[in-house]
Parts: sequence; C-alpha cells; structure tokens
Amino acid sequence: MGGDHPIRVQSLTVSKTAETDAAKAEIRKMLDAGCEIVRVAVFDVRDAESLAALKGFLGDVPLVADIHFNYKFALIALDQGVDKVRLNPGNIAGLAGTFDTVGRERVKAVADKARAKGIPMRVGVNSGSVEKDLLEKYGWATADAMVESALRHCEYVESTGFRDIVVSIKSTNMDHCVEAYEKFAAKTDFPLHLGITEAGLPGYGSIKSAIGIGTLLREGIGDTVRVSLTGDKSIEIQAAFDILKATGRRVREPEIIACPACGRIAIDLETIVNQVKDRVRDVKAPLRISVLGCAVNGPGEAAEADIGIAGERGQGMLFRKGQFLRRVKESELVDELEKEVRKLAAEMH
Repeated sequence: MGGDHPIRVQSLTVSKTAETDAAKAEIRKMLDAGCEIVRVAVFDVRDAESLAALKGFLGDVPLVADIHFNYKFALIALDQGVDKVRLNPGNIAGLAGTFDTVGRERVKAVADKARAKGIPMRVGVNSGSVEKDLLEKYGWATADAMVESALRHCEYVESTGFRDIVVSIKSTNMDHCVEAYEKFAAKTDFPLHLGITEAGLPGYGSIKSAIGIGTLLREGIGDTVRVSLTGDKSIEIQAAFDILKATGRRVREPEIIACPACGRIAIDLETIVNQVKDRVRDVKAPLRISVLGCAVNGPGEAAEADIGIAGERGQGMLFRKGQFLRRVKESELVDELEKEVRKLAAEMH
C-alpha cells in the first residue's frame, strides 16, 4: 500500500480468533464481499497462537494482528506468519496513559522483530490512547494532540531503525479526525489508514464515514480504509468501496446513476434500476451507467454516461459514449443495456 498502489479495503473480524472455525467462516464471508486485508483481534495468548492457522486459510490475502496493551502477543503474532501488526504505542506503556521507558522498550522489541522478519507495522493513535501529558497540554484529545502523539511514536519507531510503517489517527469526532489526518499528512509521507472509529450502525454510520473518509480521499489523503460499522461486515466492506467509487479514488465496478423519480416518468424505473444492478453485479470495469426515467432531462444526462437509457412512453432511448444508438421497447431495455455494458467492459479490458 501507499504510493501509486490501489487504495485497499480492510475489515476486522468479530469472531474470537482462537475459535478458528468460526473465524474462518466469518473471513470467508468478508472475502466474498471483497475484503482485501483481513484484521483479527488478538486478545490473549490463545488468539495469538491461532494466527498461523488463519494465515494458512487466507493464502495470499494479508492477515493483520490487532494488538492492544500486551506487546508479547505481537511478538507471538510475528512468529505466526502474519503480514502486519497493528499497535497503539500509547497503549503499550509500563504506566497507563504514558509513553514511558518501559513502553518504549516494548515497542522497540516489536519493531526489532518485525524488521528482522520484514513485516510492516501500523502505528495507531486513537483519541482514547493519547498520552496524559498531551491531554494536559491541549486540554483533551484534540486533533493537534493526536497528531503530536502520532509524530512522537513514529519518530521513536524510526529511531529504532524500523521504517515500514502505516499510520492511523482515529477519533469518534469526525471533524477532529479529518483535521488530524490533514495535519499529519502535511508533515509526513507515511501511508495512511483511514477510518472514523466506532461510526455506529449502518445508515448514519455509513453517512458519517462517507463524509469524513470521503473528504480526505478527495484531498488525495489515504492508502487503505475501513468503515467501522456495527453489524454485518459485508455492509461495511461495500460501504468502503462505495466511498472510493463516489470520490473517484478507486472505481472497480460500474456506477449506476438513476433519477429520484417524479410524475414525468414513463417507465417502471425502480424495477429497471434494480434489474440492471443485479445483471451487472459481476462486471469489473469503471463504467458510468445512467438509468433515467423521462425525456425531459434524460437524453442529455444519459448521453453523459458511458452507457445510458432515457425513458419514453413504453420504451427508451439507448446511448453509448454520448451517441444515440437506438430506441428499445421497455420490455427489452434491461437486456439491451446489459449487452452494451458487457460489450464496452470487454473493450476496456
């Protein structure tokens, strides 16, 4: 990740990692939804020692060990063949709420082992992991406090000779989260993992994440993303890809544009849109498909898409790359649109 590589979508399992059958079943669903980096929680020794089995199951898909508080689990994880460890240095302290000498020695032990094995590390800062001295300096976990904490940790990790670092700076407060990423990105060139932590249930949580993550992506910030939603992981994975598509940062499948419907519509628009969505689900090409319901604005807007239809009474006009192709009966619209989509996708490939 980083540089010119695609922005990757990741997610975190809910299953207890040591219960490998349940974890594998959940991971299978995540992979089917398109997850590209799988992160698992390492809560105890049993979880840490189960990582090799999960890595064997995943094959080439990267496995990330999510470590909090106990650095020894990170050391075990590195021996289990994981592809990355996630660590909040502020949580690995000898004295809670500090990044003291003991904490630094523990982080160094992880960094030394990771460097020897050629395994990267995510250095994380959450609003809840900011050190006490920075909370006192800034009053609370402001964006500036999180940025200074992240810079402090990265500087220390680099001083140990370890440079294969990904950074995250997350907060439940979307404004502070965006501000922190912007300020950190202006000061460094580390690859950044984006997320609005604990965004909530699908619906509001998706909107909150889209605004925050989308703002950063539009500014060219971010190398991997996770939408943190409560519930089915396939929903957060799809939300992440939708945000990437809407911002134009990574389009891996067709974007369907459809009007909201009004009294001018002369075709069964909702049914047609849903049928088109189902028909092109397997198409992997960055196409814009317009499905518009009437002849008022429809022809002009349909012509702006790669493939488009504009409805008339019982029929529709079919466009490709701005050119009118033909009129098609309403009963044949979906079939004809699918043909043109697949033809253009094949040409693009």
